[in-house]
Amino acid sequence: MKKNYLIVNNLKVSKELLSFVNNELLKDTNISPERFWSGFDKTVHELAPKNKKLIEIREILQKKINNWHIKNKGNEIKIEEYKKFLKEIGYLKDEGPDFKIETTNVDDEIAKIAGPQLVVPIMNARYTLNAANARWVSLYDSLYGTNIIESEEGGSERYDPNRGQEVIKYVREFFDKHIPIEGTSWKNIAGLKIVNKELIILKDNYEYKLKNKNKFIGHRGDANKPAAIIIQNNNLHFEIIINPKAFSAAHDIAGISDVIAESALSTICDNEDSVAAVDSEDKVVCYRNWLGLMKGDLKIQFEKNGKNLERKLNPDRSYISKEGKGLKLHGRSLLLIRNVGHLMTNSSIILKDGSEIPEGIMDAFLTTAAALHDLKKKRNSRKGSIYIVKPKMHGPEESAFTDLIFSKVEELFGLEKYTCKIGIMDEERRTSSNLKECIRSLKNRVFFINTGFLDRTGDEIHTSMEAGPMIKKGDMKSSKWIMAYEKNNVDIGLKCGFSGKAQIGKGMWAMPDKMKEMMKDKINHLKAGANCAWVPSPTAASLHALHYHQINIFDEQKKIIDREQTKLDDLLSIPIADRPNWSVNEINAEISNSAQTLLGYVVRWIDQGVGCSKVPDINNVGLMEDRATLRISSQHIANWIHHGVTTKIQVMEIMKEMAKIVDKQNEADPAYKKMSDDFKNSIAFKTACSLIFEGTDQPSGYTEPLLHKNRILIKASQN
Repeated sequence: MKKNYLIVNNLKVSKELLSFVNNELLKDTNISPERFWSGFDKTVHELAPKNKKLIEIREILQKKINNWHIKNKGNEIKIEEYKKFLKEIGYLKDEGPDFKIETTNVDDEIAKIAGPQLVVPIMNARYTLNAANARWVSLYDSLYGTNIIESEEGGSERYDPNRGQEVIKYVREFFDKHIPIEGTSWKNIAGLKIVNKELIILKDNYEYKLKNKNKFIGHRGDANKPAAIIIQNNNLHFEIIINPKAFSAAHDIAGISDVIAESALSTICDNEDSVAAVDSEDKVVCYRNWLGLMKGDLKIQFEKNGKNLERKLNPDRSYISKEGKGLKLHGRSLLLIRNVGHLMTNSSIILKDGSEIPEGIMDAFLTTAAALHDLKKKRNSRKGSIYIVKPKMHGPEESAFTDLIFSKVEELFGLEKYTCKIGIMDEERRTSSNLKECIRSLKNRVFFINTGFLDRTGDEIHTSMEAGPMIKKGDMKSSKWIMAYEKNNVDIGLKCGFSGKAQIGKGMWAMPDKMKEMMKDKINHLKAGANCAWVPSPTAASLHALHYHQINIFDEQKKIIDREQTKLDDLLSIPIADRPNWSVNEINAEISNSAQTLLGYVVRWIDQGVGCSKVPDINNVGLMEDRATLRISSQHIANWIHHGVTTKIQVMEIMKEMAKIVDKQNEADPAYKKMSDDFKNSIAFKTACSLIFEGTDQPSGYTEPLLHKNRILIKASQN
C-alpha cells in the first residue's frame, strides 16, 4: 500500500500519523510538535540499533540451542550439562542478591485491592468503553445470562421469573456467607434503613445488624428509605439497589431490584495480541482511542435493536457516607496500556537508513504522550502514574532496554523519573528462567508480573524445537515445567516484595460462555497467590470478582511467602513426548483441533482485521482466540511435522478439511470470504498454512511477521 510521507528532520513520517500527533495528540500539552519531533528523532536513532542488536541476540541464542539439541540427539538430556551450556551462552544469568522493588506512586487498584483484570483490543472503541465502564456491573444480569443458573429459559429472550428467583437466591446465599447478618439471613428480608450510622435490616418486625458493622460504608437517598446501600468487603464493593417499582423487584419484599458488583478493577487496553494493527492507518485508530480515554472524552454512537445509542465513560459514583459526608468511588476501571514487544517494526515512520521504526519504541512515546492529558486531571491514575504493560521480553537485557526506552520518554516529555510504570509479561522462557533479574532491572518501575500460559508454551516449543516431538497440547497444563513456571512467578514476586505494592497476575479464562466452569476453576488463581487474573468480558469480571470476596489474597500471600522455592531444574524440563505411540487417529484429532481454531482466527485477522475473536472450536465451544493461542497451535503442529509425527501432506489435507468447517461456521457473516472456494488464491488460507510450514523458522515462533505481511497485502487489494 503506497503511503504519503512527509520529511521531519531525519525521519519520514506518514502523513496521517504526523497530522494526528501534531493536531490531536500534542494539543493542550506543553510539548510543541517541534520539540517532540526533534527529541524523538534523536532518541529513536539512538535506540533503534540497540533494539536490532537484541533481536539478533535472540537469533544467535536460538541457533546455539538448536545445534546443542542436534548434537545431543538420541541422548537423555542431563539437566546439569544443559544448565551449564545455557549459562555459557548467556541464556541463563547468575542470580544476584535478594532485593525488594522500589516502585512508588502506585494506585490502590494495583497495590492494595485484589480483583479481576480485563483485556480489551484498543482498536475497538465500543469494546474499550464497555471495559472501562466494567468497574461496576449488574450481578443480577451476569448471573441471569450465564450457565451458572440452570433453567429451561436459559437461552430464551422471554423473562423467566423462576430463573430470576434463582438469581436472587444465589446472591442472598453469597451474602449470608460473606456479609452475614447477626441472628438472621438475607433471604426474605423486608427492608433496609440507616439509623445512627448503622445499617438496620428489617425482617419479621425485628431489626437486625451486620455481624461486621464496618462492611456498611454508605448509601444514596433518604436514610429511612435509601435508594442504594454500599457494602465493602476485602476492599471491594457491592451496591444494593432498592427500587420497589422496578420489574426485577416485583417479587422482592425489600424492593431490591439489583446488586451491582465492583468488578474490573483494572483493564489492559491492548495494542498487541488482540489487535490487527499493521500500518499507520491502524495505529492512528489505536492511538486515538487511547487518547480519548486519557482525555476522558472518548464516545461512540451505534445502533442496537433499532435504537441510536451513545456510549461514553461513566462518571464516578457518589454516595453519602455513614457519617453523613460525601463519598465518591471510582466509576471506571484503572486503565493500563499494553505496548507491542521489541520484535516488530512499522512502516508508519521510516528512519534515516531507510528502515522501519521499531514499533515498541513508537508505542512507548505515543501512548505516553496521550497519557500526559491524564497526568493533568488525574482521573485515571490518582497517583499520577502511567501504566505500560510490556510483553514478549526475553531476559534481563531486554527488560533493561525497556527501562532505557522509558527513561528517554520521560526525558523528552519532562516527566519525573519513573512516572512510567512497567508490567512484565512473564511469557518467554528466558524471562521465566531469569525472572528475578528481569524484575531487578525494572525495580523502580515494575507494577505487575503476569503469567501467560499460551505464549509461554509457544516459546517453550520453539526454543526446544530440535529436542524432539512435544507432548499433546492438552497435556502441557499438567507438565512439570508449567507447574514450576506458574509457581515460580508467584514465589519470585512475593520474595521481591510485590505484596501490597504490585500485582501478581494470572492468565485468561478463554471460554466466555462457560461461566459455571470458570467459577469452579478460577478461584485457584487466588489460592495460588495471584492478586489479579484476566477475564474476557464485563460479565466474567463481575462473577470472578466474587472470588475476591471469598478469599483475602493478602492473607493468602502471607501463608505461601516462605514455601520452598521452585526448582530451576523443573522450570527447564522440556516437555518432550517419551517414545510416543499415538495412533493415527489420535494424531489427526490433535492436529484437526489446532488447525480448526487456527484457521478460524487467521481468516478473520487477515480478511477483516479482527485481532481478537470468539472462535468456535471443533466441538462448537466458543474460545477467545488471539495471537498467543495462534502461536501455540502453529508451533505445535510445526514441531510434529519436524519430528515426523505427521507429514506436511497430511497436515495440508487436514487444513483443507478444517477450512470447510470454518467456512460453514462463518456462513452467517456477510463480510466473510470463504477459503474453500479457492484454496490457491485465499491469502487467509495460505497465511494459516505458512504459520505452520514455516513455523520452525519464525523468530521465537511468533506469528506477527506473517500475519502483518499478508494483512498488508489484503489491505492493498481492498484499496
